[in-house]
Amino acid sequence: MEFQASHRYAHISAKKARPSADLIRGLAVGRALDLLGTHPARGSSLFLKVLRSAIANASQNEAVDVNNLIVSDARVDSGPLIQGRVRIRPGPMGRAMPIRKRTSHLRISVREEQA
Repeated sequence: MEFQASHRYAHISAKKARPSADLIRGLAVGRALDLLGTHPARGSSLFLKVLRSAIANASQNEAVDVNNLIVSDARVDSGPLIQGRVRIRPGPMGRAMPIRKRTSHLRISVREEQA
């Protein structure tokens, strides 16, 4: 049985958050919590909150041992732009340069490790 948690519309680009997802995929939950707590990337703090939420979701089921959980899937999908549009700033030689304020959707699935 898998338990999921997600953080939608996170104010970080998917490109910046993906290394944190790659770091914890397939690891035991305790090891993943340690890695995310010490990793300097900004995406790791967001993933730490989502992982804690997934563990809390799993702990609601009394048949599940929280100490035997592993991160079965950690994924980052790109979301919409903030306010749904591209903003413009001045560029060289009178041109206009776009600013894309990106968002992403963070998802984590945990499952109990098979003995």
